[in-house]
Amino acid sequence: MADRTLLMVGTRKGLWLGTSDEARVDWEFTGPHFDMEEVYSCLVDTRGDTPRLLAGASSSWLGPQVWRSDDLGASWQETPNGAVRFPEDTDAKVERVWQLVPGCEDGVVYAGTEPGAVFRSTDRGETFQLERALWDHPHRPQWNAGFGGQAFHTVLPHPSDPQSVTAALSTGGVYQTSDGGRSWEPRNQGIRAEFLPEGQQYPEFGQCVHKVTRHPARPERLYLQNHGGVYRSDDHGGTWTSIAEGLPVDFGFPIVVHPNEPDTVFVFPLNGGDKRYPPAAKARVWRSRDAGESWEELGDGLPDAFYVAVMRDAMCADAHERPGLYFGGRNGTVWGSVDEGENWHQVVADLPDVMVVRAAAI
Repeated sequence: MADRTLLMVGTRKGLWLGTSDEARVDWEFTGPHFDMEEVYSCLVDTRGDTPRLLAGASSSWLGPQVWRSDDLGASWQETPNGAVRFPEDTDAKVERVWQLVPGCEDGVVYAGTEPGAVFRSTDRGETFQLERALWDHPHRPQWNAGFGGQAFHTVLPHPSDPQSVTAALSTGGVYQTSDGGRSWEPRNQGIRAEFLPEGQQYPEFGQCVHKVTRHPARPERLYLQNHGGVYRSDDHGGTWTSIAEGLPVDFGFPIVVHPNEPDTVFVFPLNGGDKRYPPAAKARVWRSRDAGESWEELGDGLPDAFYVAVMRDAMCADAHERPGLYFGGRNGTVWGSVDEGENWHQVVADLPDVMVVRAAAI
């Protein structure tokens, strides 16, 4: 039985590691690991006898690297030449590693990168190979760059089918393979691209999807936070239905599903346009317990003056029996709740702006 919690906090200037007991109230942090490097992605891989930490760090001098640690961050190893690299014939180079997630097979890890590509590892993140059919997709020349760049920021391996992977990028939309990566098809029916002219707002691809998630016990159900819109799919991305009614605004970046309840989902709404902070500047998490049919506001303990955004991977849940929920802001604060969002406390403050938060029971 897990009696500790590990929190990985990736920022624009390094990685911090926090540990706590099962109560998850008092925390001890070490860092910065990878001082002054951008850390956009990290992973606590609890498969196997020893947890492995992975961090996608990018140095302004040496470029991006996937680092790994098998001693909970006491030491780190790198793969020669950076682990995630494009083949020479692509005439492309990785700018950042935006996503690191485990596959359903032992040893498999996926990486999503900028520019938009997906890579696959079969040795727990020590080496990666390009998903070539997705890189060579005929739609790729028409994928645009969002405000933060063009990247595959979401990779969702199916929890039991190794042939199936769902991935999303800004601004290209959702793509999916059902044949182990040999082919990929867009899965965007019903998702609105509000920035396109009237009559053209439901294209086959080109939507600015911000994040996609799902519960492993109900893999055909997907939840999606869009650039304007919150959606649910009950047919594995074949069609999407809006579930934004009841939220104060429909813009935001993260969306997190409860690890034990497939119908419970959390979002952090933000103003759109040039005001990327919460409505009325009040930090609030919104929760649905009925798969998006209704929403409730959660903010006990959260600040009422929060003029920053919470990014797409800066919100997560741990895997305790009663899971903890965490989010980090671009003001360098991280907040946690041990009662599913009912009450919040500050976990750490005064870090650089937070890009990714990952938690695990260990």
